[in-house]
Amino acid sequence: MNRKIIISINTAWNIYNFRSGLIRALTQHGYEVVALAPRDDYAHRLPALGCRFIDLPMDSNGTHPGRDLALLIRYFRVLREERPLAYLGYTVKPNVYGSMAAQLLHIPVINNIAGLGTTFINNSFLTRIVRMLYRVSLQRSGRIFFQNADDQKLFIESQLVQPDRTDRLPGSGMDLSRYQPSPPLPPYGRPFVFLLVSRMLKDKGIEEFAGAARIVRQGFPNVEFRLLGFVDSANSNSISMEQIRAWEEAGTVRYLGQTDDVRPHLSASDCVVLPSYREGIPRSLLEAAAMARPIITTDTVGCRDVVDHKVNGLLCKVRDTLDLAEKMNQMLRLPPATRMEMGMAGRRKVEAQFDEKEVIQKYLNAINDLAGAAPRPGEHIGRLVPVSGSDTRKP
Repeated sequence: MNRKIIISINTAWNIYNFRSGLIRALTQHGYEVVALAPRDDYAHRLPALGCRFIDLPMDSNGTHPGRDLALLIRYFRVLREERPLAYLGYTVKPNVYGSMAAQLLHIPVINNIAGLGTTFINNSFLTRIVRMLYRVSLQRSGRIFFQNADDQKLFIESQLVQPDRTDRLPGSGMDLSRYQPSPPLPPYGRPFVFLLVSRMLKDKGIEEFAGAARIVRQGFPNVEFRLLGFVDSANSNSISMEQIRAWEEAGTVRYLGQTDDVRPHLSASDCVVLPSYREGIPRSLLEAAAMARPIITTDTVGCRDVVDHKVNGLLCKVRDTLDLAEKMNQMLRLPPATRMEMGMAGRRKVEAQFDEKEVIQKYLNAINDLAGAAPRPGEHIGRLVPVSGSDTRKP
């Protein structure tokens, strides 16, 4: 029986950092996993997870119709050659063009809509094109997972998906054995540290973070503002290295570069900040909450799913530097014991709502359902053996 699963995302980095638990669980359940993505520095690490990697060149941020048509053809050729049991798509172009190719070949599709971004929400010509592409590519998908209720509702009300084929996931899920609560730092004799973990993109609120840092330091000069994440120079929405260096020279922020392991940086912080304009479920906030760090984030789609205001953090207004600075000042004025309790409340929330095991189980169940319901012409696909939640723990 065919037990091959193809997972496609716009970077191998994303697969390695956010889908390793799912890949390991699928291989443990007897599936052969193939990862499709453009080759980058993380591609060579994927075989260690138990999957095979296929390089799939992709212009992730471009809108050129000729390059997108070429991507659709590449997907079709790879999927026709591999003939998987199911295709799992993440991020915009794998969801759109990978799904189209899979459906032409009668391969069951499972999509994950992790976040829409501001381009999708704006009423522009590009937005209308993106919506049309989603409507075409998702119309025959067997399951479409969303990471928050707002995005799910938007797609249903816009008639981009059939409601009975949608479901919710708790983000990418957290491996709670890997991300453990970290004791608070000693409150005296050192600078208080605000940390922002993200790609250096404008719609992540990086400029607002730097602006708020300048304001806060007027009243609290012994405070440090750190940025952690890579600069995506190919993205038109990117913050340039020149801008980051200028902030550093002015003493506004400290740039830490990028890392494969955020845990030491989270442990060395007092509060994690993400002033994003819109998210699916932000991974950096789940990591912060799992490690018992209080959070400041925007009262917007995705972010407010992780933070309960004044319980495990504070919510600020979107694109509002002054309000972000005020929330930072409020956090600084809280007693250390109150911040510690906020952090532990975040840990309890992640344990209750965002465990990785739930994400893995939903994927296993969806694959099981689709494989039993949709055999391809000329090939009999038997019902897969049901799985139990206790079997999905990441080793």
